[in-house]
Amino acid sequence: MIPMTFPAQSRRLARSTTDKWIGGVAGGLAETYGWNPAYVRLAFVASVLFPLPGSQILFYALAWLIIPSRENRF
Repeated sequence: MIPMTFPAQSRRLARSTTDKWIGGVAGGLAETYGWNPAYVRLAFVASVLFPLPGSQILFYALAWLIIPSRENRF
């Protein structure tokens, strides 16, 4: 029996250009992993407000600078 192999899909993280509110980071995470972008945003806001306030804003700013935009990818 020949094993079936499927080509690996390339899931590269990129900022969303269509589903963005500020920089497209949450939308890009949601598009890459197949999540609902509203839940990603809600989790980010909840983490800022409740258990771990502090470095999330810095993380978002760094992600905005480091993660390429989908329109700039080849």
